[in-house]
Amino acid sequence: MIDLKSELERLLADALASLTGGLLPHAVDPAWINVERARDASHGDYASNIALRLAKSVGRPPREIAAAIVAALPLSPMVASAAVAGAGFINFHLVRDAHSAVLRQVLERGEHYGESAAGGGQRVILEFVSANPTGPLHVGHGRQAAYGATLGNLLRATGHSVHREYYINDAGRQMDILALSTWLRYLERCGETLPFPANGYRGDYVHGVAAQLEQRRGRELQRPAAQVLAALPQDAPAGDKELYIDALIARMRTLLGADGFDDVLALALAAMLGDIREDLTAFGVEFDRWYSERELTRSGAVEHALERLEAAGALYRKDGALWFRASQFGDDEDRVLVRANGQQTYFAPDIAYHLQKRERGFALLIDVLGADHHGYVARLRGALVAMGEPGESLEACLMQFVSLFRGGQKIPMGKREAQFVTLRQLREEVGNDACRLFYLMRSHDQQLDFDLELAKSRTNDNPVYYIQYAHARVASVMKQLEARQLQYDAAMAAANLERLDSAAEQAVLRELARYPEVVQQAAAARAPHTLVHYLRELANTFHTWYNAATFIVDDAPLRNARLMLALGVRQVVRNGLTLLGVSAPDSM
Repeated sequence: MIDLKSELERLLADALASLTGGLLPHAVDPAWINVERARDASHGDYASNIALRLAKSVGRPPREIAAAIVAALPLSPMVASAAVAGAGFINFHLVRDAHSAVLRQVLERGEHYGESAAGGGQRVILEFVSANPTGPLHVGHGRQAAYGATLGNLLRATGHSVHREYYINDAGRQMDILALSTWLRYLERCGETLPFPANGYRGDYVHGVAAQLEQRRGRELQRPAAQVLAALPQDAPAGDKELYIDALIARMRTLLGADGFDDVLALALAAMLGDIREDLTAFGVEFDRWYSERELTRSGAVEHALERLEAAGALYRKDGALWFRASQFGDDEDRVLVRANGQQTYFAPDIAYHLQKRERGFALLIDVLGADHHGYVARLRGALVAMGEPGESLEACLMQFVSLFRGGQKIPMGKREAQFVTLRQLREEVGNDACRLFYLMRSHDQQLDFDLELAKSRTNDNPVYYIQYAHARVASVMKQLEARQLQYDAAMAAANLERLDSAAEQAVLRELARYPEVVQQAAAARAPHTLVHYLRELANTFHTWYNAATFIVDDAPLRNARLMLALGVRQVVRNGLTLLGVSAPDSM
């Protein structure tokens, strides 16, 4: 595949190698060599600041170094000229046919244009969403889903071996609270009157799960409210809501027995997981594996991880609890893994899960997490290091919050009080395409304001519409060609690409050539938003050309050359939208 940026970086590397031992005392690290698109087309197509970067270590003026590099550049059929500019930049002017060659490649490679082997087959496990199955997915989870799915597509397109995983937090106290909340709503359906705990799950979805419980078990699990509430501590605000709900959970276990309690929990878990799976599938997000925390615990993985830490001298016992020496591995304090009562903290299975990822052969572990997990990532990385695994193998992409706006007004959202907008509600209102692209418009480490009215609009201000319209416009041109009983002649088009000599056409060609670079940069920087920005720029460049030119002209060589360029735009727009998980319609 022709990658103009990589080709120029190769030429620079060859020139620098020839200067090593003379002008350059030492070999230059290839990572130092960078080529960027020239900001001003009059200065050339590409530019490099490598001479300025080397000046201090070489002890020569940047312009002198740049001149030597230009003189040592190997000949290339892609480069018309290279010149020193400004303080020591090297500007490259490409031959006119360089971009035309890219256009030929766009249509030859089709849906594979932009793909590369840059990742070298590196095995990557990408864990994302992993929302606790205690309620439906909300708009924040939707951002993680869109980001994780697109990052996986980008990594795969750049030659990585990607495994996508959802970690199900189906063990622990939050699941007990879900079971209790379901049972209390079930008791209400059975005619019992009792207060709902301040710390319970209050969403309407719990009523639906309670209805399923009633349908399956009838009145078998009904117990009198007086029996449920007898001698319990006070709930908030007069008492402690945590102590109160723990007491209610213990009461439920006593009244239903272990089997009855587990049956309610299993039904609630299955209902929530089914809802989450259905939501994600409808959103176009698939996983290679759904990994259960319960399965992890039953497998002995937690004990295995604790043994690794123990053998490394990274554990100690204090006040009856088992502690990890996290402060020796970059954390601000040590952390409890097993409490004095024998119960594991949530940190213990998380350590085991990440160790198992490494033991399954994954070189890179990427976690997509909420912004509040910053300190937690350092803690996990420290545990990996303590077990002899490379800390840099764990990478976290921390997602900032999403705010929904309607008519300029922010929509209030909460959590357990069930004052939130679900992902399903958002998708139903604005559609999957708008959801996916709007979620990806800004960098994941920036807060996102999601404008509902803009997402639904059919105007050029809506980036979804604007990008998709470029694809649809090309399809419309091809329909017009057929209506006029004309045919596209690919051979004639390829033989006459020199006819694409207007400034607008050259601008479109340059944008098409940029696509492989953008895909690689977006994957390497974990930055899908850069692909969104690129597609907007490509669409803008295309619309400008479309509005200024006539495609179906009597001059057959020119007509076919222009159609070939338009088809190149359609292919690249479709490829980019596919990576983003957005459709490419032929009509709008």
